[in-house]
Amino acid sequence: MLITTTPSIEGKRITAYKGIVFGEVISGVDFIKDFAAGLRNFFGGRSGSYESELLAAREAALREMEKRAAKLGANAIVGVDVDYEVLGQGGNMLMVTASGTAVTIE
Repeated sequence: MLITTTPSIEGKRITAYKGIVFGEVISGVDFIKDFAAGLRNFFGGRSGSYESELLAAREAALREMEKRAAKLGANAIVGVDVDYEVLGQGGNMLMVTASGTAVTIE
């Protein structure tokens, strides 16, 4: 399935709009990751544990959106937007939402 942030796909014609699709993931960040990230924040550098958590959550949201588009009979998703939010008391939850328009192309 083609997934793009653009409203169209060069060289392809959209033949049907199937509807807006979403993929949502809420991921908890555990104590160990919080502690390690706090050390990185204090001493400087990148937080590999947070980065890997973010990457996994984003990929899961995109896969869920793709699965929902396939159920509608789509073979592409255009206009994709990915949003991130921090939730929970103490900001220990990460929500990633992917949305786009499911379409069929030829």
